[in-house]
Amino acid sequence: MKEKVILAYSGGLDTSVIIPWLKENYDYDVIAVAVNVGQTEDFKAIEEKAYLTGASKFYLVDKVHEFVEEYIFPTLKAGAIYENKYLLGTSMARPVIGKALVEVAHIEGAKYIAHGATGKGNDQVRFELAIKALDPSLKIIAPWRIWDIKSREEEIEYLEKNGITLPFHKKSPYSRDENLFHVSHEGFDLECPSKEPNYENVLQWVKTLEVANEKSEYINIEFVKGVPVAINGEKMSGVEIIKQLNKIGGNHGIGVLDMVENRLVGMKSRGVYETPGGTILFFAHEELERLCLDKDTYQEKIKLSHDFSKLVYNGQWFTTLRKAITAFVDVTQEFVTGEVKLKLYKGNIILAGTTSPFTLYSEEYSTFEKDSVYNQKDAEGFINLFGLPIKIEALLRKNF
Repeated sequence: MKEKVILAYSGGLDTSVIIPWLKENYDYDVIAVAVNVGQTEDFKAIEEKAYLTGASKFYLVDKVHEFVEEYIFPTLKAGAIYENKYLLGTSMARPVIGKALVEVAHIEGAKYIAHGATGKGNDQVRFELAIKALDPSLKIIAPWRIWDIKSREEEIEYLEKNGITLPFHKKSPYSRDENLFHVSHEGFDLECPSKEPNYENVLQWVKTLEVANEKSEYINIEFVKGVPVAINGEKMSGVEIIKQLNKIGGNHGIGVLDMVENRLVGMKSRGVYETPGGTILFFAHEELERLCLDKDTYQEKIKLSHDFSKLVYNGQWFTTLRKAITAFVDVTQEFVTGEVKLKLYKGNIILAGTTSPFTLYSEEYSTFEKDSVYNQKDAEGFINLFGLPIKIEALLRKNF
């Protein structure tokens, strides 16, 4: 009986070549696994392609709701943004895909998992760290780090040599990754940071500012314990909320960023990301936190959010540290409940009001008008004590 290898399968050229390559070089039964994390795909066509290229079995694993509830929302609550810009759309999806691969490996009794990530990127690390964390006994095969194939043309030649002819559509010049949360674009003219992206050619979800809606739009987002639960008073699932906000944000030209980022493997890379719904959610969530969290907790959370973002970006989702920071975050979110009103217009998100039953903002104390709760004379003693170290240092320096 042949050994089995689980292949993370997308139906693209790379993974289609990997199936016959694995059979030729390892003589394993190849089980193709496509993981649905909200990407727009014809999964039936992907299944047919897997069998045509030699897969012995095909799995379609639906992880959309799990992706939202167990990966996107914990990252949203943490306020984690890599290098203060990237909302981690691809990074969050990789551990849930890795988990699906391990689950199928256990069902099939397979000892090997293969993926099509290149040796230059972050995804190889993210997939493999997830696999190592969930089942360190599984062995990993990464063809792009092994084979001699160097180009798309050579891949097609390899398929033809193996008697496989498939109608691969004309390839976009950009390398794209799509899931429910975002779509990323790399390569081609984007590899030159001095060039402005041709957004008309690049963007898939978001309208350019020139054609975005001419009329502004107000929306209300309701949160319960840091999790969005409704838009404009209508209760929705997390998946529905992200889909709706992707549509709304895209129509207003919201959620496009052009970024040169520091990859885990050492080089810099430049990409364009579309995250319309996520951009709106992160903005709204932060504004609600400003209302509901005390100063020390809010500022400590900001520091930990940077650590959280690096863990996610670096593929360290299934680590004790990530879980520990999530536990801290969950405590901070106990009272992050309320509504955020936003005005959307031509790429802009403008705060139009926040309300919460747990607000720490007190008009009675903060007013510039006459009040009966705050004795301004108390400030003098506070300033004297708070400024005492500064005063002592200044007095001592006068002698030098």
